[in-house]
Amino acid sequence: MDVELQQFKAEFFKALAHPLRIRILELLRTGDKFVNELQAELRVDSSVVSQQLALLRNKNIVIGSKDGTKVTYSVRDPLIFELLDITRRIFNNSLNDTITMLQRMEKETTNT
Repeated sequence: MDVELQQFKAEFFKALAHPLRIRILELLRTGDKFVNELQAELRVDSSVVSQQLALLRNKNIVIGSKDGTKVTYSVRDPLIFELLDITRRIFNNSLNDTITMLQRMEKETTNT
């Protein structure tokens, strides 16, 4: 069971390992979107958006629902937004640590 869970986690994080896919998820935070809406926000070709959505859909991160001739995309599990928020906090902590280190180095340089 542990091996299967580790494999799931690895595949899940691989699916998130692209800035455009992260941006798509961030846009879906505000609600369901059509491909053309995502394309307009991202300013990339619709085929690129569709390709990224297909990967997210294959990993069950987003779902598509037919709305006439269009497909509306949404996040399958809203916990993904908590993960993105935690990732932002980790980034901020790392950035703060770097700033603190640089300030310490600068202080040491001016004291010598």
